[in-house]
Amino acid sequence: MDDQLIDSFLNYLRATKAKSENTTKAYAEDLFQFLEYLKQRKLSEPVLLNINHLHIRGFLAHLRDRELSKRTVARKLSTLRSFYKYLIVEGFTKENVAKMVQAPKTSKRLPLFLYPQEIERLLSAPKKDILGIRDRAILELLYATGMRVGELVALKIGDINFGANYIIVFGKGSKERIVFFGQKAAESLDEYLIKSRPHLVKNFECDSLFLNKNGTQLSDRSVRRIIDKYVKAAALSSNISPHTFRHTFATHMLNNGADLKTVQELLGHSSLSTTQIYTHVTKERLKEVYKKAFPYNKG
Repeated sequence: MDDQLIDSFLNYLRATKAKSENTTKAYAEDLFQFLEYLKQRKLSEPVLLNINHLHIRGFLAHLRDRELSKRTVARKLSTLRSFYKYLIVEGFTKENVAKMVQAPKTSKRLPLFLYPQEIERLLSAPKKDILGIRDRAILELLYATGMRVGELVALKIGDINFGANYIIVFGKGSKERIVFFGQKAAESLDEYLIKSRPHLVKNFECDSLFLNKNGTQLSDRSVRRIIDKYVKAAALSSNISPHTFRHTFATHMLNNGADLKTVQELLGHSSLSTTQIYTHVTKERLKEVYKKAFPYNKG
C-alpha cells in the first residue's frame, strides 16, 4: 500500500499540473528514499501511515550523516510536508507529522549570473550551420526573456507574436504570462525559422518551436547539453546552466533601471520576495564597482 500512496500523490501532481515533470521526479525520489529508510525501522505496514515526527527527524539526521547539504535536506522535508498534506485531504491520515519538524536553516546563496562581456562571448560561440543557427536562437531567447528552460522547450510557433516581439508563456501551474524579446533575439529567431527549422522538421504538423535533429521537440536536457557545449567553447565557468540565463536577465534588467515589480512579472514569480534576491546581486555588483573605482581604495 505504501507504493500505492506515493503513486497516488504523484498522479495527483501530474493531473493538477501544479509541478513540472522534473519536480515530480524529485518528489518521487525523495518519497521512495524516505520509504526505504522507514522499512529498515521494521514498522508495521503501511509504514507511511504508522510514523510520528520522530521518524522524520531521524530521517533528516540520517541525511545529514550522509553529508547532504542543508538545502537538500530542507527540500526533502518540504516534499514530505506536501505528501502528508495530500494524505490528510484524501482521508488517509489526520495530521501532518512532517509539519511538526523544523527545517534546517539555510543561508541564501546569491544566484550566479554572467557579465555583459561573458554573455556576448557565449552568444557568439555557435557556428552558422543548421544546428548552430538553432542554438544561437535558443541562447538569445533564454537571455532576452528570462524564461525557464521548461517554458522554452514547450513553446509553439503560435505562441510568438513576431510583429510586436512578445511571447505567450505558460509557466508553473500553467500560469500564462507575456515576455518580450529585443531585436537581436528577433533576428536570431527569424534566421532559425528560415534557414534551420525547415531542415530539421520531419512532420509538418509539428508546431514545436525548437526541434532536435530527429525533427521532434527539443528536451530541456538537450538544452542543458547545448549550453555546456558553448560554455566550454567560450571558456566560461562550468557552473553555467539554463537557469543562469534567467539570473542574468533579471540582474541586467535591474542594473539598467528596471523596477522589481516589472522583473517579477516578466519572470513569472508569484511572490515579490522571490525576486528580491536579485537586489542583493545588484548591491554586490555596486559594491564591487565602488571598490575598484573609488580612488581612496587605492593605496
